[in-house]
Amino acid sequence: MIEALITLVVMLIVVGVIWWAITQLLPLLPLPEPFHRIIYVILVVVLVLVVVYVILGLLGAAPRARLW
Repeated sequence: MIEALITLVVMLIVVGVIWWAITQLLPLLPLPEPFHRIIYVILVVVLVLVVVYVILGLLGAAPRARLW
C-alpha cells in the first residue's frame, strides 16, 4: 500500500513538472492560434487520462472490505 502511494505521488510530481514545462514553452513556439489550441486540448486530455489512471491506482491499492 505504501509503495503504491509513493509511486503515485512521484508520478504526479513528474507529470506536474512536465505539464508546467510544456505550458511555459508553448507560448514561445510561433504557431497559429488553431494549432496552439489543438495542442493545448491534447495536453488537457492527456492530463485527464493520467489523473484517472492515478485515481484508479489509488482505488486498486486500497484494501477490500470483507462483507462476510
